[in-house]
Amino acid sequence: MSHDSAAAPEAAARKLSGRRRKEIVAVLLFSGGPIFESSIPLSVFGIDRQDAGVPRYRLLVCAGEEGPLRTTGGLELTAPHGLEAIARAGTVVVPAWRSITSPPPEEALDALRRAHEEGARIVGLCTGAFVLAAAGLLDGRPATTHWMYAPTLAKRYPSVHVDPRELFVDDGDVLTSAGTAAGIDLCLHIVRTDHGNEAAGALARRLVVPPRRSGGQERYLDRSLPEEIGADPLAEVVAWALEHLHEQFDVETLAARAYMSRRTFDRRFRSLTGSAPLQWLITQRVLQAQRLLETSDYSVDEVAGRCGFRSPVALRGHFRRQLGSSPAAYRAAYRARRPQGEKPVDNEPSLSSDNGPLPHQARRTAAATSLGPTATTSLTTDSHRPASDLYASGRPSLPGQRSAP
Repeated sequence: MSHDSAAAPEAAARKLSGRRRKEIVAVLLFSGGPIFESSIPLSVFGIDRQDAGVPRYRLLVCAGEEGPLRTTGGLELTAPHGLEAIARAGTVVVPAWRSITSPPPEEALDALRRAHEEGARIVGLCTGAFVLAAAGLLDGRPATTHWMYAPTLAKRYPSVHVDPRELFVDDGDVLTSAGTAAGIDLCLHIVRTDHGNEAAGALARRLVVPPRRSGGQERYLDRSLPEEIGADPLAEVVAWALEHLHEQFDVETLAARAYMSRRTFDRRFRSLTGSAPLQWLITQRVLQAQRLLETSDYSVDEVAGRCGFRSPVALRGHFRRQLGSSPAAYRAAYRARRPQGEKPVDNEPSLSSDNGPLPHQARRTAAATSLGPTATTSLTTDSHRPASDLYASGRPSLPGQRSAP
């Protein structure tokens, strides 16, 4: 699944500089970048497939720093161009960045800023989003990256609206994708935008990939988070929430347990996790529902009650939005994949208070591991939030924050 939004008014009005050409694609490579992600735009835009009906692009491979560039497996690459070549490109692609903890070279960031100011389309694949964010090109915009790095991107650049659910996000003149194969999805989308469905379909057939993939990153998410989260006092409130998912409570309840106003709690929660607390809570209820559907024989109605949803209808709606499937279909598919002879456990709500309270350290560990990238979306339904923050792609709005999900 992808998220397309209209470009900002100033971006929409920006014209491509006369020295830049729409058909020229510059790919910016850095030392330490993974070779798979780096090779995706080279293959899509650098091979002549006109015989298959794919319009040709002109590719410029540019070194973002002094070479040789070392990549996966100890390979050394020598790019034929330097940063100066970016001045001719109508599209600039950053396929990956070597480390989410280190700053990109300032010369490369300046080149990206100039390209954007002159109307070029800027693309970040996977961790390339960190380079775009460091250049300030994602400020106030929706963006995505690999789900594993989404919490870090959201925390380090709080003005970026990070949505880890999407395979890619098209915000007009700035585009980002999730990890690895999602880079192919975004490159196909660019070809589709430039030359139509037929050209993108022809390219997809050559690459032996689907022209469009349904769904997003939800199915791949886990619940890990940087270790420092577990040391935060707010983790105690999160631990309580996880132990009481079978009860109906809302964000106001969590704020009260943290001895904070709702506004302060929202701000503190977001600064810690990059997530809106309501969306985090809904995600945890859906994750608990998944576990019960996999490990118990409870009916869907019983699962809804044991996960704190007000009704089976609420469970089905959130489950489908997050996983693209109904609870019944998910259970049937899971059991069809289960090894023969393996039986579901009657009851395994691992964090439910039915099993008694968790020890203090276990609660903190559970809280740390559950504040995961599933929650790093900036989606919110607060009535005081600006409409520009409500950027989830075509999904129905979540229920108001004052009612339990």
